[in-house]
Amino acid sequence: MNAPTEPPVAAAPVGLAALEARLRQDLSWLGLPARRWVPPNPAQGDALLDVAIVGGGMAGLALLATLTHLGLHARIYDRSPAGFEGPWATTARMETLRSPKELTGPALGLPALTFRAWFEAQWGLAAWDALDKIPRLQWAEYLRWYRHVLGLDVRNEQQVRTVLPRTDGVVQLDLADLAVEGKPYSVQARHVVLATGRDGLGGAWVPDWAASLPRDRWAHSSECWDAASLCGKCVAVVGGGASAMDAAAAALEAGAARVDLLIRRADLPRINKGKGAGNPGMVHGFWQLPDEWKWRMRHYINVQQVPPPHGSTLRVSRHANAHFQLGTPVLGAARRADGALRLDTAKGPLAVDFIVFSTGFRTDWALRPEFAAFASQVRVWQDRFTPPEGTTDSELAESPDLGPLFEFQPRTPGACPGLERVHCFNYAASLSHGAAAGDIPQITDGAQRLARGLAASLLSEDARRHFDAMQRYAEPELDGDEWTPSALPPYTESIEHDAAPGREVKP
Repeated sequence: MNAPTEPPVAAAPVGLAALEARLRQDLSWLGLPARRWVPPNPAQGDALLDVAIVGGGMAGLALLATLTHLGLHARIYDRSPAGFEGPWATTARMETLRSPKELTGPALGLPALTFRAWFEAQWGLAAWDALDKIPRLQWAEYLRWYRHVLGLDVRNEQQVRTVLPRTDGVVQLDLADLAVEGKPYSVQARHVVLATGRDGLGGAWVPDWAASLPRDRWAHSSECWDAASLCGKCVAVVGGGASAMDAAAAALEAGAARVDLLIRRADLPRINKGKGAGNPGMVHGFWQLPDEWKWRMRHYINVQQVPPPHGSTLRVSRHANAHFQLGTPVLGAARRADGALRLDTAKGPLAVDFIVFSTGFRTDWALRPEFAAFASQVRVWQDRFTPPEGTTDSELAESPDLGPLFEFQPRTPGACPGLERVHCFNYAASLSHGAAAGDIPQITDGAQRLARGLAASLLSEDARRHFDAMQRYAEPELDGDEWTPSALPPYTESIEHDAAPGREVKP
């Protein structure tokens, strides 16, 4: 018998219509999505969501797709216009993603849902083989297609004003419809997931001395700012990570006269230590590690730092007017009499016209008034964990101490009923759950683990109602006429076997 041969790989593009037909067939064969199974609320009926998701970026989409496939009634609310959720087509400035193109990302184990399938369907295998990294804007287009092809329920231009856990097993979202002049309304859900990205529980961080500068003379790298306005100007970029390189490159390519990267470290990190721990064990097991190991691993990554991508760094260094100022922390700043800005650095003063802070994000509840109803009640790691000597880390100390389903836990038991129904599926979950809540390599696993856990929780809460429904269930599988009742034969001391049809009975 001949061994089975591999199916032929289509070298020519088949088109998105063919890919979408393939995906529909795959979902049909898998029986997805499942039918809705959570009993409707007697008072609110379909108006009560099983899960409401705040944020429609990659993490929110992957989670909503998984919840929908599991037969749950879920929906996303995002403040951005449709297609502009997340940073990809707005504030991100990298040319390509740093992740390898082969990673399956939010595909949920469905080959036809991968970026590669989407790419090859349009441009073919040869183009895929020639592709180095995924272009940023192409990734944004893929996520738009992902939302469209799965028919996900995403409500855009919806600003969440309040997340309010209640005592009746419901979390209330107060929202403003930005498409209708901020019209206020409320939504109730049994669980709410904050899929709010890199700045999930806070926002961009800048040093205190930035407050002394005119606000129109600086920006954070995560904000929208016009690189073209920097043409002919001297620009300082504070930081040396990926976003710093992207910001510097954007300014240089827009015609900045000079760009100085002010980097605190004496050298740029060379090795991405987190990549060295990229294995299925970390994906599925990090969240169950002892606290000491979680802290040790995340602290080590923080200390070592992640190097900027090779291509992003070359994108800057190829400009003769780009200057890498290593070992140059900024100590303060002021406005000069001539209108320029003076930065006081460890190497001396520097005059610039504009500053871009590529200084990352911090957990800062004060920046997120929509969480004010419960922020003070959330337990963080420093409330119960003392780090080993020499590993103090303020970022980790302020991280929320999350439960198995990414749920917030109360600092004082019983002080905030319903808090456990709010789930932190964003970067702030990194210490409790690793990179499962936002990184491309782990997003499918994180979304599926959370979605399955939410399904199990909803079943447990409704166990009595499911049992009652089981008792009421009355769809017969037999009609009662499929057999004829028999009488027992007369009882004797010896057993005489009747002859089976077509067989001779021997004495």
